[in-house]
Amino acid sequence: MERSLAELAGQVGGTVEGDGALRIRGLASLDEAGPGELSFYGNPRYRKQLATTRAAAVLLPPGEKVSRADVAWVRVPSPHLAFARLLSVFHAEPRPAPGIHPRAEVHPSARVDPSATVMALAVVEAGAVVGARSVLWPGAYVGEGSRLGVDCVLQPGAVVRERCVLGDRVILQPGVVVGSDGFGFAFDAAGPAHVKVPQVGTVRVEDDVEVGAGSCIDRATTGETVIGRGTKIDNLVQIAHNVRVGPLSIVCAQVGISGSTEIGQGVVLAGQVGIVGHVHVGDGAKIAAQSGVPHDVPPGATFSGYPAVDRSLWLRQSAALKQLPELLREVRELRARVAALESRKDES
Repeated sequence: MERSLAELAGQVGGTVEGDGALRIRGLASLDEAGPGELSFYGNPRYRKQLATTRAAAVLLPPGEKVSRADVAWVRVPSPHLAFARLLSVFHAEPRPAPGIHPRAEVHPSARVDPSATVMALAVVEAGAVVGARSVLWPGAYVGEGSRLGVDCVLQPGAVVRERCVLGDRVILQPGVVVGSDGFGFAFDAAGPAHVKVPQVGTVRVEDDVEVGAGSCIDRATTGETVIGRGTKIDNLVQIAHNVRVGPLSIVCAQVGISGSTEIGQGVVLAGQVGIVGHVHVGDGAKIAAQSGVPHDVPPGATFSGYPAVDRSLWLRQSAALKQLPELLREVRELRARVAALESRKDES
């Protein structure tokens, strides 16, 4: 598995500064790397580790000044991206042998491409389609009439319910549910009872989407819930019925998106963001962690806080909040002085 540094640099469009003939046997972080290993540096917070790393070579951004002669450097536009691509060189994803395991349950009317893999205890229901080279790990479930594109991966326990559609190269981590019922109930005062609104829509997940473990994407009440091309969803995320998430968005852990919300292209929702229903988050917007979004967010905006406001306003509010005890003390003192002055006035 060893490769020369020059060969690796060529694969990511990098320029070697030092010995291109160095043999690299693996990759590691700056503080864990040792002789024969390649690391990367792209964040000033790790400057101390850069000065002390034992790595044989380090990926660096253009213009970054370094002085160590015992380390070879590889200049690349994005060290993090180059590191990710080189990791796949040393740690290629294993591809299970194609075929349907004898203990899998595949309905006679389902269509499973001969190059696909259906492992033990996976289930493919009537009329479902599993595309070329897709892999269903043990316990995965594909519901009636659902369709999976090429090179999809359903990890153990992942569920794609009836009539849902996955594009190409979609990855569902363990425990993901695509097509769970949306949370819809109409209150009947005569009952009294909460009457379930049938969730008769579906979910469409476009190409190159990855969904993290334990996340749920609800089917639409009618129509579609849509996850756009290239979007990446972290663990334990809830996406409600009729939500539309645009392409290339990032949705971090424990985000909750209420029904019929529209998320634009390239949006970043940090951890534990909550968004109410029927709002629009514009293209390129960024929402800071633990923010609550009760209204529309303009394209390109950065919002923070609860309720979420423009980040510059939130920073001023946060700074003012720290001064609140002192301000309250001053207000109490001023009230006392005013009361004393009014008392003297009344006496005169």
